[in-house]
Amino acid sequence: MSDYYDAFEISPVPAPGLDAVAPEPFRGIYGMPAFVTIPTNDLAGSVDFWVRGLGFFELFTIPGTLVHLRRWAFQDVLLRSAAGVPAEAPAVSFSFACVLSEIDATVEACRAVSPDSVDGPRDTPWNTRDVEVITPERARIVFTAAKPFDPDSQEARDLAAIGITPPGVGGDNAEHA
Repeated sequence: MSDYYDAFEISPVPAPGLDAVAPEPFRGIYGMPAFVTIPTNDLAGSVDFWVRGLGFFELFTIPGTLVHLRRWAFQDVLLRSAAGVPAEAPAVSFSFACVLSEIDATVEACRAVSPDSVDGPRDTPWNTRDVEVITPERARIVFTAAKPFDPDSQEARDLAAIGITPPGVGGDNAEHA
C-alpha cells in the first residue's frame, strides 16, 4: 500500500499538459508556508531581473531594505539588502513550478536581461522540463514544468519502478483520495 495520493486541489500548479495554463499572479495576503530570502547588494537591479526575467511582481517594498516578490500563490521571494553576495552560485537550488509554455519565454526573458544567466532547458528523468537560472545575487533558481504523462515512456517506467503510478493505473491509492 502507498501513502501517496492525488492532492492537486491544494496546489495552484495546473495538471501537466501541453495546453496547461499558468495561474494568474496571486496578490492575496496569506501565512507563507515556505519562502526564500535572498541577499542582494543591488536591490533595484535584483528586482528588475526577477520581474522582467522571471515574471515575478512586487507584492510590497520596505524601501532600501526588502522587496517581497511573488508569482503564483506560494511562490514568494524576499530580496533583502546586504553588503555583498557570493562570487559563485551555491550548489543548492530553489525551484519554482511553471507550465511548459513558460519555459521558452523565461529563457528568452532572462537572456534579454542577462545573456549568460540561463542553462537549459533540459528534460529530466522525473518527467519535467527544467531551466536553471543564476540570478544577479548568484541564487541558483530552477523553473520546472511537468511534461504530459506518457505511460509508454522511460520516465513512466522509472517512476513506476519506485512506486509512483498515475491515478487509475494500479496501486492502492483510492482510500487516500
